Amino acid sequence: MTGSSLLVEAESFTDYGGWVLDSQFDLVMGSPYLLAHGNGTPVADATTCIRVPAAGLYHVWVRAKDWVPGHHPGRFSVIVNGTVLDTTFGANNRDWCWESGGQVRLPRGQSTIVLRDLTGFCGRCDAIFLSTDATPPPEAAGGGMQAWRRRLRGLPEAPVDGGDFDVVVVGGGIAGVAATLTAARLGERVALVQDRPYLGGNASVEIGLSPRGTTGSLIKEISARGPGGDLRALHLLEAEPRATVLMEHKVYAAATAGSRIVSVDARHARSGREVRLRAPIFIDCSGQAIFGLYTAAETLFGQESREEYGEPLAPAERSAMHHGHTVFFRTRLAESPVSFPPVPWATEVAKDYSDLGGQLMEPGFENGPGPRATPPGRAVAPNVPRRMTLPLTHFWEYGQWLDPYVEGERIRDHLFRAIYGTFANVKAMEPEKFANLKFDWVAFVPAQGEFRRYRGDHVLTENDIRDHRVFSDAVVQNEGAFCLHYPGNERYDFRLGHWDWDDRDGEPYDIPFRCLYSRNITNLMMAGKHISATHVASSNVKFMGNGGQHSIATAAAAYLCKKIPSVAPGDLPTPHGRASECSQDNYRE
Repeated sequence: MTGSSLLVEAESFTDYGGWVLDSQFDLVMGSPYLLAHGNGTPVADATTCIRVPAAGLYHVWVRAKDWVPGHHPGRFSVIVNGTVLDTTFGANNRDWCWESGGQVRLPRGQSTIVLRDLTGFCGRCDAIFLSTDATPPPEAAGGGMQAWRRRLRGLPEAPVDGGDFDVVVVGGGIAGVAATLTAARLGERVALVQDRPYLGGNASVEIGLSPRGTTGSLIKEISARGPGGDLRALHLLEAEPRATVLMEHKVYAAATAGSRIVSVDARHARSGREVRLRAPIFIDCSGQAIFGLYTAAETLFGQESREEYGEPLAPAERSAMHHGHTVFFRTRLAESPVSFPPVPWATEVAKDYSDLGGQLMEPGFENGPGPRATPPGRAVAPNVPRRMTLPLTHFWEYGQWLDPYVEGERIRDHLFRAIYGTFANVKAMEPEKFANLKFDWVAFVPAQGEFRRYRGDHVLTENDIRDHRVFSDAVVQNEGAFCLHYPGNERYDFRLGHWDWDDRDGEPYDIPFRCLYSRNITNLMMAGKHISATHVASSNVKFMGNGGQHSIATAAAAYLCKKIPSVAPGDLPTPHGRASECSQDNYRE
């Protein structure tokens, strides 16, 4: 390109107004973006000032998304120095792309840009590009676009040095915080890389679940909540001088040498600044087995067949089905009537569903009741198990057959439509009773379901748990039920078709250390729902308290690896020899 050019990233706006920063899907669509999440009420303007290097006539492009083509619920305007651009953005029936906003004449020096939400329904803006050259900006969301963005933002071409640590932990959920705190309290220099502005993962104030499974004093310490519902986790980490916490940083690459990870690269959501962190040990607590994307780490995915491991709860045939995501919400009755706009784009998904049960009452208290209306002429379906009529939060679930790595935005958006459509149905079916009904809160960060799982030297199975198998390298105990979610609701694709909650004998069971390290990446350990386990077994170990126990063990193992020179996690001594020698094939009780 020639002439003067300016890239204004939406995340760099000085005042977000009522818009929120959404950085969940940047590795797929290319960048964090601002989201106008007003639940049907237009949010306050986002504003910023830019410095124009030279006066002139500038072409304007805005990178936006029409998230429901044909309906355009997320429309917004862009205002430059008080002039509204002719284009209404988010209404072109296209996924993420650059939309032309025409031309504006800019003076040299300061100019003001405003994003104005027109609907309150999830308008989204990634960036604004202004250029005296008529050449459009690049469309692809890969490395070429990242290099282009870095150049226009004046960022280095390569990540800056983020330092050397004894251990790097990726993912700041309950497991990641527990691993980091344990490592720091053992005297390790530890870095935690967290991609959100809050810690806690599915327990964070952004989502609000309460940790289940084996908790204990450390997990209870981490998951204690302040007055606004946020966890005390960050406060605890900030008190540890040997812990470094990188908030709103997403790992996007890893370098390896042979079978070892050498470093990870992470990008800050707001500034775009990239850092490189090095360590002899890495612990993945992301719940997404992300090193399976960036290294050759072996992973598992979906449901194993019953024949593979002899698991009674496994299906007859292997499949790619996995647990989906859930969007939490809360409604309340206002003191006066509250209007809600027509949402045909939402009722396309919700159909006539009209039960708002399964709400998050407040952070830490889910499965709350909600308003319910009965569709005219609708009889109660026969032979529905009672548990499927309960107001359970996780019954709002979608994405079980979609790729969670690349379809996350689609999954979240489908659940938005289901919730908004159901809300509209409730108000329409009983208008007098629910005239005052309004949304109190709808999460824009979904509770994460199931991703890939690592393969370790042992794959934990349903039978290991049921039979309380004795492992020579057992390091922690887990507890809880098998909790299996199945899609297949005959009418509503955003509702579970079936749910298995199998308490088995209710007794704790052992987790072998061989499930907590990768079998082919020698310095990679893992904690949480993506440890080495089958789909059925992982439905039990997935509970956040259980993941916290895994992370304590991995942090202790990292400490031992430092104390014993040149020892990888799989070579640590156990009561019966090295952990890596207790392979699943030759193990005997």
